[in-house]
Amino acid sequence: MRDVGLIGGIISYFTRHRTVANLLLVSLIVAGLVAMPRMRAQFFPDVIVDNVSVSVTWEGAGAEDVDAGIVQVLEPALLTVEGVAEATSVSREGSARIDLDFEPGWDMARAADDVQAAVDFVTLLPDEADDPKVERGVWRDRVTDVVITGPVGADQLARFADEFVARLFQEGVTRTTIRGVSGQKTNVIVSTRDLIEHDITFAQIAGAIGEEVNADPAGDVTGANARVRTGVEKRSPEQISQIVIKALADGSKLTIGDVARLEVEGALRGETYFVGENPAISVRVDRSASGDAIGIQHSVEKVAAALEATLPPDVSIDLIRTRAEAITGRLDILLDNGLMGLGLVVALLFLFLNARTALWVAAGIPVSMLAAIALMFAWGLTINMISLFALIITLGIVVDDAIVVGEHADARLRKLREGPVEAAENAAKRMALPVFSATLTTVIAFFALTFVEGRFGDLISDIPFTVVVVLLASLVECFLILPNHMAHSLKHAFETHWYDLPSRVVNRGFEHVRERYFRPAMVWVVKLRYPVFAGVILVLASQVALFVRGDVQWRFFNAPERASISGNFAMVPGASREDTFTMMRLLQQTVNELGAEYEAKHGRNPIDYVLAQVGGNTWPPLAGADTKEPDELGAVAIELIDADLRPYSSFAFLAELQDRLPTHPLLETVSFRGWRSGPGGSALDVQFFGADANTLKAASEALKEAVVQYPEVSGVEDDLAYDKGEFVLDLSAQGQSLGFTIDGVGRELRHRLSGLEAATYPDGARSATIRVELPDDEVTADFIYRTQMRAPNGQYVALSDVVSVREQAGFSTIRRENGLRTVSVTGDISEDDAARAAEIVQALQDTILPDIASQYQVEWRLSGLSEQEGDFLNDALTGFILCLVGIYLVLAWVFASWTRPAVVMAIIPFGLVGTIYGHAAWDVPLSMFTVVGLLGMTGIIINDSIVLITTIDDYAEERGLIPSIVDGAVDRLRPVLLTTLTTVLGLAPLLYETSQQAQFLKPTVITLVYGLGFGMILVLLIVPSLIAMQADFSKQIRSLRRALRAKDARAVQLPVGIGAALIGLWFALSLGWFAVVGQFAPLIGWLAAASTALGALGVFLAGVAVIVALVALTGVTLLARAQSQP
Repeated sequence: MRDVGLIGGIISYFTRHRTVANLLLVSLIVAGLVAMPRMRAQFFPDVIVDNVSVSVTWEGAGAEDVDAGIVQVLEPALLTVEGVAEATSVSREGSARIDLDFEPGWDMARAADDVQAAVDFVTLLPDEADDPKVERGVWRDRVTDVVITGPVGADQLARFADEFVARLFQEGVTRTTIRGVSGQKTNVIVSTRDLIEHDITFAQIAGAIGEEVNADPAGDVTGANARVRTGVEKRSPEQISQIVIKALADGSKLTIGDVARLEVEGALRGETYFVGENPAISVRVDRSASGDAIGIQHSVEKVAAALEATLPPDVSIDLIRTRAEAITGRLDILLDNGLMGLGLVVALLFLFLNARTALWVAAGIPVSMLAAIALMFAWGLTINMISLFALIITLGIVVDDAIVVGEHADARLRKLREGPVEAAENAAKRMALPVFSATLTTVIAFFALTFVEGRFGDLISDIPFTVVVVLLASLVECFLILPNHMAHSLKHAFETHWYDLPSRVVNRGFEHVRERYFRPAMVWVVKLRYPVFAGVILVLASQVALFVRGDVQWRFFNAPERASISGNFAMVPGASREDTFTMMRLLQQTVNELGAEYEAKHGRNPIDYVLAQVGGNTWPPLAGADTKEPDELGAVAIELIDADLRPYSSFAFLAELQDRLPTHPLLETVSFRGWRSGPGGSALDVQFFGADANTLKAASEALKEAVVQYPEVSGVEDDLAYDKGEFVLDLSAQGQSLGFTIDGVGRELRHRLSGLEAATYPDGARSATIRVELPDDEVTADFIYRTQMRAPNGQYVALSDVVSVREQAGFSTIRRENGLRTVSVTGDISEDDAARAAEIVQALQDTILPDIASQYQVEWRLSGLSEQEGDFLNDALTGFILCLVGIYLVLAWVFASWTRPAVVMAIIPFGLVGTIYGHAAWDVPLSMFTVVGLLGMTGIIINDSIVLITTIDDYAEERGLIPSIVDGAVDRLRPVLLTTLTTVLGLAPLLYETSQQAQFLKPTVITLVYGLGFGMILVLLIVPSLIAMQADFSKQIRSLRRALRAKDARAVQLPVGIGAALIGLWFALSLGWFAVVGQFAPLIGWLAAASTALGALGVFLAGVAVIVALVALTGVTLLARAQSQP
């Protein structure tokens, strides 16, 4: 009791000491106002996956060799590192990479050290492989892409980009990447004939160039006060051609110009970008985990505007894929809805409470919000769509405590005739325990969301923290600030003011309806408690049936679409850069034509920007792109106008674009896909495993062919691409006799086929290279059979005479997940039609994938969103169970009873009535945010039950139970109605929000608005009925106990005990076993025909009926026999 006295003393102190109360009020407001402008704004919270990567280079090795020699050696050791949650590996020609994802919150510095130690312990890697490199993952997030374009040369654009990046660095924007420009490349082209004629090698030529490219400092001459440098930098083609390779016997010198042809490639090579007809350069701007996207973009815009003013008239600097407008626009949507909800809540308070009380109750909203923002800032949270949505959820909840305390203070003043200070003080003390317990149940419910792990757990993690800190702040405001202001407000309670007219009119009407209609209704509810309860259960069953029948769909996460479409294409081997360029132009033309058609149809062109490229793919690249020549790859990135400015989704535009894709005689493949916000994976993501690579590839091709029939599915591809044909060379006996070694042969072939880098040197902001290469016309299909190799004795022999040649085919990439070889088929499923999307997924699971697995004898599993969905629901179920346990324990403490909490919590499942009805009425599928809403609603919906049952129990101490139920329901109608309506009205504006970017939040809004709205009505039906039914049941139990203790009843005590044990056993074998396992226990397996949920219930009830009948018959027989004995 000392704690209660301490709390009461604190409340009394703050109630009577106005300065302290106001100091606390000002402190909370100032803390929030100071923190608010310093908080970063984002679209979604950052979802950061901590990982460590291990990469190994093994030049010349194929993917199979890399997998066998590196990955399968390293991976077992890495999987034993503590904290590793998942390991994925990719083996490609010449390299391997193993990515290790660690558990959330793991010490990554320690993780990197542990991985390095595990790598150092491995000693069986190939000698030719480089040492493994261990690197920690660096998280970054795109802020914007800056495109510099115009009818000028690529070299000039490159200089503009360099100047732009330099200016950004001065503004503090340091994470930038220039794309679409390369450093100068000088090709020293030497034919095989010249190599043989002059008896030289690529290594000699490269060595000579490398020695002459740079001038090296030799030191200082102290006495002469001078510096000495050796050599002259020879970097131009003319200077390189004069470099001496060797001195000839006749005294002349053999120079590079004597044996080679020099070609210079400028900036416009490799990966190049185009906007329309003009070349372009892209500068990607990223931020770190602590970077402010809006602030960085404003800096980029300022620098771009300043630089553009100095550029030629036709050169432009455009910002695409910007985040600031998207972030501020979406946050403004929620902010506008929040302010509208706040207005509705305040208006409701002024209608039901007198103006002064309503004012101080409503003041708790901004005070609690600002205090919560200060705590969010201190904790490192950001303002994003999730945290702002959590603040909107609490708009109505936050005043519930103040309503209860304020109304009770007013009632004590009017009914008990206490003074204003005493009334405010005693009201706060009297309501402390019920208000605290109600708040605690809500906190427990939202805290259950913290049990959701993974990417979606990170996504919604801001909701529980935000709601909890707001509710805790509301408790501080309610008990330490509000009572003092209520004490001053109550001094004027008996005065009549014009501004109290609305509340007086509303309350008179409310009291009339309550006494005239509600009280008689409650009398009938209690009288007809069994039919009423049965009717409520029937309503619940009818709504559950909507979901079971499929009238209300389930869609796990409908991520907001991004206004971006990306398309990649690849040409057949041997296609030239000009062929790729032609295909790129065809795609540009198709996109522009479709945009014009949409403009004619809808009045506005949906295309905002088109950035095309040649020499590579945009992210994610096509499977097998790493095996293609860069000049055979291209891409088109399309930026559409905002989703709210067009009546169709980006996926609808994408579907029509796919139907119109142009063809080219040399086109190999083309793939387009749309993009969504959030951490979700691909909507279609199937992993095949459990077979060899060829079988897995066949299964993946079968799946791709099967989903072609669905136009809603786009961007379907697998990650197992065929490799180039591979010639395996082994040294023959003749080669060994001539002194050749396989390492020497391999080194010389690498030089001739891949070229040899002679030197690199700085060229402005980039690096220029000089490479020695064979002419393109010599690297042909018959290269191996006509190449001449120099033997150690100086003679030249055909390569085919010194090696044996074996040709084989394989795959370019081998992927493993936790050691298991996998092939993934990914794609996107349009969510424009939820029912259709669900139908496609169902067809995949029930028909397509099982048929493929049976035909090819492979195993499969749904990954991506489907895998994350299963993990989310399992975690949510765990959180829900713990939430129920926590709430039960709190209620057991408050009511000092083990049975009363069951009555309070009985309302929880009936929240589904409003939830399912609301989703059906708005034609919105259930989603993960519905689950979030249900968990939160669990704690909110029972608050009305707590208020109602507490009042009924208080009344029952002085009067009969039935009058107590009726009077308690009537007297608590206003606070129950007010607390529910404030929450509902706070969220109501979001119900009518039409922005596409806020639709993913609508399931939570529907769940809370309809669930709590229907829940309030059901509370007034279920709680009175259950309390009366509980009293009836208690009477029957007491009667049974008296009957069993009676002298003549001893004969039936044994049959009744055995009957109760049999009923328990029957429940375990039938309904209980079915609930856990999905079928009846083996002892009653012969009842398998009834093995459905409804059948199991029927079997259980039939068995109970038989047991009760047998017990009754036995008891009557034994009782009659006992009474007949003298």
